[in-house]
Amino acid sequence: MVEKAIKVLERLKKEVPLVHAITNYVVINDNANALLSIGASPAMVMSPDEAYDFTAISNALYVNIGTINNETKETIINSVVSAKDYKKPVVLDPVGCAAIKSRVDFVNMLLKIGDISIIKGNGGEIKALSGESANVKGVDSLDDSGNIESCVKLARLTNTTVVATGKEDYISDGRRVVKVNNGANLFTKITGAGCTLGAIMAATSACSDDKVISSLAALLVMNIAGELAEKESNLPGTFRTKFIDNLYILNSDMIRKYADIEVLEA
Repeated sequence: MVEKAIKVLERLKKEVPLVHAITNYVVINDNANALLSIGASPAMVMSPDEAYDFTAISNALYVNIGTINNETKETIINSVVSAKDYKKPVVLDPVGCAAIKSRVDFVNMLLKIGDISIIKGNGGEIKALSGESANVKGVDSLDDSGNIESCVKLARLTNTTVVATGKEDYISDGRRVVKVNNGANLFTKITGAGCTLGAIMAATSACSDDKVISSLAALLVMNIAGELAEKESNLPGTFRTKFIDNLYILNSDMIRKYADIEVLEA
């Protein structure tokens, strides 16, 4: 699986996919810089009037509901419909849905009107969408137990690939399960690490029809870059900078060397 993920990343650098990232305003700059660093092309079109047409010419769509308002909702809806019409992969990041029920309702509506490829969230968000109770504080999950079960459950309920992040990350399409053990503790000390992962995941989704493999590619590049950055700095400010640097220099041989994954039974 690691070799297949590496091929996705190599294809990404050759094709430079255009990612339409409707992300929250806290992390726009971080998402854009991360996408540039891995070789993708970021664009953040937030106008409802332009969203449909821009998604149509993009290679993938990233939807993050972290700071939504009525105008953003309209933009998201127009983009999700366009992605379905033009068969573009969509990564949906249900930020805060474990804390606010209206966000669960909005996500469920998007699942009905669109063709979502990947749902990526922390353990609490994935549990909330799968109908389970979740222990959260705002947008943060406080409980990593049961992530694998809720990941598989939601994948089967929604017929999507689901990524549940935490101390370990899980990917499932309801049949296959991959556990990623790579990661960095300092991701919890900077804003928007999960959102950055979602943007990267949209880029990799444009480069493979197998969304388990494309999700794995995103997790490996994100988490290994984080591990390497953490070795260079144990302070959050410099870690953020080192993380972007390591995203940029990460290559296939480094991924082979550091990748730590397990293939599990669903």
